[in-house]
Amino acid sequence: MSVIDPIADMLTRIRNGVLVGLPMVAMPSSKLKAEIARILKEEGYIDGFEIVEGEKPAQLVLRVRLKYVGERRERRPVITGLERVSRPGRRIYSQKQDIPHVLSGIGVAILSTPKGVMTGSRARQLGVGGEILCKIW
Repeated sequence: MSVIDPIADMLTRIRNGVLVGLPMVAMPSSKLKAEIARILKEEGYIDGFEIVEGEKPAQLVLRVRLKYVGERRERRPVITGLERVSRPGRRIYSQKQDIPHVLSGIGVAILSTPKGVMTGSRARQLGVGGEILCKIW
């Protein structure tokens, strides 16, 4: 089954896994999804990720280990919200001076720039704009 918006599918799988309290979610892998997972790991939103072989040959699966804080009954997810900004039907681009601050700096905007996939703060430092993929807080 083909997915029209693979980034939205990834974010939905992470959101659903966090709401249910799963330790790990799996999805079809791509370079862009792996870069988004790398940024989530660097920013501390997930415990880690790995790319493994799938059931079918030449199929790679991205496994994301979700992160929680607290013990047992008081356990809460680190990710409280995910929002897909740019969609296939409506692309949202931002210049370097217009990159949004997510919840006044508490969250992270992930952008696809000519210099690669990076956070909004890193794009501001490098002075580049790009397509705003999603916001995470």
